Amino acid sequence: MRAAFAVVFGCLLATGAGAAEFRSLGDRAAILYDAPSLKADRLFVASRGHPFEVLVKLDQWTKIRDAGGEVAWVENRALGDRRMVLVNVPVADVRAAPNAQAALVFEAFRQVMLEVVEPPADGWVKVRHRDGALGFARAAHLWGV
Repeated sequence: MRAAFAVVFGCLLATGAGAAEFRSLGDRAAILYDAPSLKADRLFVASRGHPFEVLVKLDQWTKIRDAGGEVAWVENRALGDRRMVLVNVPVADVRAAPNAQAALVFEAFRQVMLEVVEPPADGWVKVRHRDGALGFARAAHLWGV
């Protein structure tokens, strides 16, 4: 039984089925609801670009989880194409190259939102600050990768 579980789990990891999917809001803030309906209770408003983990997708709604673990529903049309992440450590160093010894470009504090410019590679993610500064941050220091 253990061997069968290990094989199935290994296959899921190899195919990426175990990887989380993340999406960000578009260019406008969005209302998050407790159910997939405009008649449901409104929970809160999320700012534009805010990243979320996708839990369930329906035709017009997506069930999401934020970095704090809160679960809600958002209309699919509120989701955008840009990929954003949140800093999840007190201070994340953003470097000129994907290397801990590279020059420091800027520091990003916890909960700062950064745009993903290139997908993660070798534990680093190329990101852009809203002010335009560009560099590489450790993937482990970001939520939403």
